[in-house]
Amino acid sequence: MDLPLIYHPGYVAPLPPDHRFPMAKFKKLYEMLLADGVAVASQFFSPERAPQKWIELVHTSDYVQAYCDGTLDAKAQRRIGLPWSFELVNRTCIAVGGTILTAELALQHGLACNTAGGTHHAFPSYGSGFCIFNDLAIAARHLQQTTRVKRVLIVDLDVHQGDGTAFIFRDDASVFTFSMHCEVNFPGSKQQSDLDVPLPQGMEDDDYLQTLASYLPDLLSQVKPDLVFYDAGVDPHMCDRLGKLSLTDTGLFRREMQVLTTCVSLGYPVACVIGGGYADDMNALVYRHSLLHRAASDIYRHYRL
Repeated sequence: MDLPLIYHPGYVAPLPPDHRFPMAKFKKLYEMLLADGVAVASQFFSPERAPQKWIELVHTSDYVQAYCDGTLDAKAQRRIGLPWSFELVNRTCIAVGGTILTAELALQHGLACNTAGGTHHAFPSYGSGFCIFNDLAIAARHLQQTTRVKRVLIVDLDVHQGDGTAFIFRDDASVFTFSMHCEVNFPGSKQQSDLDVPLPQGMEDDDYLQTLASYLPDLLSQVKPDLVFYDAGVDPHMCDRLGKLSLTDTGLFRREMQVLTTCVSLGYPVACVIGGGYADDMNALVYRHSLLHRAASDIYRHYRL
């Protein structure tokens, strides 16, 4: 079998034409993986919309209900940064379902990749920074509740701190949160992850990868997770509008190979989500996101998972 990949046409919801969130990237990523021969159609699994009770494992029922009904107040909507619509509600719940399915397939096959996910700025009672519901946290809690995993490690390499995830699991020893992010970037007020590695502005490939290598292997042997969630945000790229780090395409590919090889070679299953990425050049951005799936495909074949 080939590497399991997860996609749904509902990953895209309409936004105003001048909106800075690159919603089109999810469909374009799916299309690029097929066009470039990275994947074939039979590798893709289609998720179901996550039911409200799963989302409420992490989020307050008042917040979930208000968001789904469209009755969230204007200030809370502004904090999210995405204009509300029924299509966006559906997209959000399907994307959560996608990360849950990615995690389930990773447990079965050792590695699986979503073509969306990584909404790590969502807190229990509010959304923030383009994140409405925290898919990583919901998937972790769902798998724990259904007794498929006990210990979870979240490796968050998005350029922005995974503040919502850190807050959600701040008193939960069964989920270890690791965030390696640019120190002078959103969010202005950071939360405390189990391990935070703030990086100086402008850090380049080699320093970044050496920093990562100094933490990840030790972390795996310390936590011994039943599952690793990997948030592979590409916003540390030098051309990212919101990034402030200076990784190249090659650096991002080396990062994906490093993370996935380190985990898989030690027998830890990995569920991957694509995280953030913001660029004026949509094709270049989509290619950066595809580096995760290219690396994962190589590793899946190499280890014959």
